[in-house]
Amino acid sequence: MTRKQRRGVLISVGVGVLMLAVGLVLFAMRDSIVFFHTPSDLAEKPIAVGQRFRLGGLVAAGSVKRGEGAKVDFVVTDTLKEVPVVYEGVLPDLFREGQGVVAEGTLTAQGTFVADTVLAKHDENYMPPAVAKALQERGVKLGKGVTHPAEGTQ
Repeated sequence: MTRKQRRGVLISVGVGVLMLAVGLVLFAMRDSIVFFHTPSDLAEKPIAVGQRFRLGGLVAAGSVKRGEGAKVDFVVTDTLKEVPVVYEGVLPDLFREGQGVVAEGTLTAQGTFVADTVLAKHDENYMPPAVAKALQERGVKLGKGVTHPAEGTQ
């Protein structure tokens, strides 16, 4: 084998190994590439207890209850299903009932989501595109002046 042929074989093997590594990484991450899961997603495909993920949806009306210190309990809904959330920390200034929220944390065996991070929409007209798309796919109407069953009217 000439020097040029050996170099070609070495490059081919290197590219093959690199492609295999990329394929294995993508295969391993196939379920965690999702930006967040809605409460309906959790009902359809349960997530293992203790696995970290993001939960997205609307804060259900009348669900925010403040506890001792910085503890807050609330419910995240996509108007079809609901998931209770427990969070200890300072909530974003724009966090309120009926608004879009994405919380990051883990699920307990009782079905309560224990959040360690809570993100709220940043102004009156914005909702994270992924949250808005997931809600629209579930038949939730979005826009100014629209009320939801979770807010008391339809």
